[in-house]
Amino acid sequence: MRRGFLFNKSKNIANIDLLGYPIDMIKQLKLKNYILIDELEANFNSGLNVITGETGAGKSIIISAIDLAFSTRVSKEVIKSGADKAVIELVIDNTKHDLKPLFEENGIDYYGSEIILTKEITMNGVRTRINGTLINQEFLRQIKSLFLDIHSQHETYVFMQSKYHINLLDNYARDVYGNILDEYKTLYTKYIDTQNLLEQALKSAETTENLIDFLKFQVNEIEEANIQSPTEDEELNSELEILANSEKLKELTGQSYWAINGDDGSIMEALSKIKQNISKAASMDTNLEELEQRFIEVSENLKDLSSELRDYSQNMDNDEARLNEIQERLFLLDKLKRKYGGTLEGVLSEYDKLSLELRGIEFSAQNAEELKLETEKIKSELISLASKISEYRKNYAKVLSVYIQEKLENLELPKSRFEISVQDKELSQNGADEVEFLISTNVSEDLKPLAKVASGGEISRVMLAIKSIFAQSDDIDTVIFDEIDTGISGKASQSVADEIKNLSRYHQIVLITHQPIIASKSDKHFYVRKSQTDETKVEVYVLTGENKVKAIAELAGGDINEQSVEFARSLLVV
Repeated sequence: MRRGFLFNKSKNIANIDLLGYPIDMIKQLKLKNYILIDELEANFNSGLNVITGETGAGKSIIISAIDLAFSTRVSKEVIKSGADKAVIELVIDNTKHDLKPLFEENGIDYYGSEIILTKEITMNGVRTRINGTLINQEFLRQIKSLFLDIHSQHETYVFMQSKYHINLLDNYARDVYGNILDEYKTLYTKYIDTQNLLEQALKSAETTENLIDFLKFQVNEIEEANIQSPTEDEELNSELEILANSEKLKELTGQSYWAINGDDGSIMEALSKIKQNISKAASMDTNLEELEQRFIEVSENLKDLSSELRDYSQNMDNDEARLNEIQERLFLLDKLKRKYGGTLEGVLSEYDKLSLELRGIEFSAQNAEELKLETEKIKSELISLASKISEYRKNYAKVLSVYIQEKLENLELPKSRFEISVQDKELSQNGADEVEFLISTNVSEDLKPLAKVASGGEISRVMLAIKSIFAQSDDIDTVIFDEIDTGISGKASQSVADEIKNLSRYHQIVLITHQPIIASKSDKHFYVRKSQTDETKVEVYVLTGENKVKAIAELAGGDINEQSVEFARSLLVV
């Protein structure tokens, strides 16, 4: 029979929960104008989601799109030829994490368990949104760390990197010593804060006496000036101007008074005659009575004004003592302004700054010894807690090493050795231990870091072994494998298939496979096909029933024939 076959487009089945308890998962992936895909909608299950298809059909496009949605760096090359932008949208079902406070803090709408992650890639840049709100790269990293772990030949986000090993070990045994570790971390934060204060205090205590004396001199100099207000100099300059011109002011105001209210030819004398005339006129014409009243008011106001000018002139004295006092005061204030800030407001501000610095130095010198004792006390408590934690870690590391090695043997790596190394180190945020996963897959090789395992097939099985053990304590529920079956066959394939199926009971698994045994274990089967007419297109189908049988048969024999179909059916029955 000819290789390849047509599929009827199957409806997506509902998401299922295999164990009856909630897990976080990717519910849906939507793509538009992404690489070779015009438009795609894929709905995933909570169990084992398998992706198959011919070599070069574009199976990794789905995996890469999920990965890219969480990535902080994206190339514009993913935009489909002829389109102006590509869009990736993920719908995530969050059932375990309380993200409402985090979302509200960042101004993001909270839709309960559903999170919609959208990435829009254009020629000019990339925009990432959660529930419609733009987010930054750090926020995206936080979200990824909660929901996704991708494994491929060149990528591992958690298990392969030694910096995460201590967290994996602690997370596995959190019910045993998690409370002690939390207590330690809280105390360690206090230790660092106290240590920082001590360093500042010691640094300040080392400050020379000359600096302290100089600061005291500056503070006292400003303090003794007793500046009344930031505008005192302006007010004094105004008063100085008056005193400097007192004789002239006395003369001018006195002359003005006599001009208004003198004995002969004064303004008041002239106004008196005018008033008599207006009064006579008003007696003849009542319409002039209002004008008469207004004239009287003006005359009275001018009379009051002349009295004030007289008082001002009489009280204006040439106060040489006050003049000298103001000049001396202004000289002092100008001196302070030149030294400390240009204005009295600047001088007062500098006074506050210098006073605070002086108090800090004096306080630090007195407080340094107390802080030193406090730091030593906290460190002693930390060492005690770290010792307890280390003992727990070493015990659980031995137990887990045995469990993982047994898993490796089940995955057809019978000569492998696995060890979780726990070595002493300086106190840090996580205690006083350095944890690293070590492995040897050959009898002749020494144990070495997990990240240095060379064979792709070995990495796949090692990852499966570890994930199987950590399945019930791992916080990341969605695990993606890109061709995890690379380099395996025969009994190893069956072992890997069984482990993947078991892992999918606790995690959502999305994987690309070429192995019929693994594909037969799927809860949902996606088939990717590439077509080339006027343009190259990638299409994705959900397979059920006979279509699934045919796809597994094609994986098993290359061609779909009676024998391969019978073999496929036998796999699905098991």
